[in-house]
This record gives sequence, C-alpha cells and structure tokens, in this order.
Amino acid sequence: MTTSVVPRRRSLGLLGFGAAAAAAALIGGLGVAGTADEYSSLRQPSWAPPSWLFGPVWTVLYVMIAVAGWLVWRRTGWSSALTVYAVQLVLNAIWTPIFFGFGRYGLALADIAVLWLLIGATIWLFRPGSRLAALLLIPYWLWVTFATALNFAIWHAN
Repeated sequence: MTTSVVPRRRSLGLLGFGAAAAAAALIGGLGVAGTADEYSSLRQPSWAPPSWLFGPVWTVLYVMIAVAGWLVWRRTGWSSALTVYAVQLVLNAIWTPIFFGFGRYGLALADIAVLWLLIGATIWLFRPGSRLAALLLIPYWLWVTFATALNFAIWHAN
C-alpha cells in the first residue's frame, strides 16, 4: 500500500464511523417528528431538562461516539469490541422511536438499560485498543445514565 492510500483509508474510515453515528441520530432524532411537543406534554420530574437541550448534547456525544469507534478501528481493525459498539449504536437509534413513536416507555426503559450495559462493555473493550476512545465514551455513558433515570421517572409518572 502506498503512503497516500493509508491516510485516504483512515479518512474514509472516519467518514464511515461519522455516517454510522449520523444514521443513529437521524433514526432517533429525526425519525420521529414532534418529540419536543410530546416530551413537554408528559408528566416529568422537576429535574427533567428542557427539550431544547437534547439536540446540542446529542450532537457533541455523537461526534465523540464516532471518533471513539474510528480510533479503535484504526488500531485493531474490525473487532469484537466494535461489534459491541455497533449493537449499542443500534439500541441507541431505536430508543426514540420506541419511546416517542410507539409511546412504550417501559420497553424504552428496557432498551436503554441494555444500552447502558453495552456502553459500559464498549468502554471496557475499547480500553486496550485506545484509552482515548474509552475516555471519549464516558460522557455518553453518563448522559445515558441520566437518561435512564429520566426514562424511569417518566414511565412511572405516565
């Protein structure tokens, strides 16, 4: 492989991981219209954030998720760690349609609980391949921890 092919391949890899994260965002965020209105109509705990906050937070998190996957891929190629990463990204993508599209708050809670476990597993599995990648996923895991508590509170109240 020539030296110019390697940087091109790495760039294409980053674009691929960015596209995967963007697809999860599109399925989750844009796939279900009217989520802000539905969110505001739910009985929520006093500590629930305003709906406008979710877009900026998830934008930053999806960038970090994409970069983390790419960093591991660059070092290890496709691995079992990236398979777990892909599965958690699918669970992430389907949470919004389950919660908002179908109004199945309990099923969404089950989805996000498994998602939470898989993010933790991904962090653990990423550590040997790229410590930075593992660290990039910690804010995501913390946000999903908060979102799990919020999902539970909304499920319980509604």
